[in-house]
Amino acid sequence: MSNISRIESWLAQEQEVLARAQTGAGPGVARPEQIAGLTGLQMMQAMLRGEIPFAAIARTLDFTLVEISEGRAVFQGTPGPAHMNPMGTIHGGWYATLLDSALGCAVHTMMPAGRGYTTAQLGVNVVRAIGPKVKRVRAEGQVVHCGRQLATAEGRIVGPDGTLYAHASTTCLVFDMPPPA
Repeated sequence: MSNISRIESWLAQEQEVLARAQTGAGPGVARPEQIAGLTGLQMMQAMLRGEIPFAAIARTLDFTLVEISEGRAVFQGTPGPAHMNPMGTIHGGWYATLLDSALGCAVHTMMPAGRGYTTAQLGVNVVRAIGPKVKRVRAEGQVVHCGRQLATAEGRIVGPDGTLYAHASTTCLVFDMPPPA
């Protein structure tokens, strides 16, 4: 696939997801009754369909979940002037938050109903600056291991031409969620 057709495909997929989000639940936190009995994968699929809220930070930092499957999550982001540091490049925190979202959601897809996770460690390596000509990037998170107490995942931020901008790894603590009140 050429770079032009890849970016067109990415933009079309993004528009489809954003249209569902705008008519769906919007940003926020799911109510306990909305997610009771759902696995992590089922929750993420419901979020992607617009049936339960998505994290508000996605709107703040201009990225969105575009694909989800067991052990894998893909977010697409639009780095812009609001995400720049004083030197005029994209702030490292933007890379880190995009990667933390992809890695954490990949881990979330592996959670059975009643189990949750939290990021315990996140290591990010920025290998190339995202410049103003890069209109979209994707962060893909992939689970490496998911156990009863710990889960690990790896991820990368790439451009539509395959350029690597950053890579990361995470360790997540896995735990029982408190039952709904």
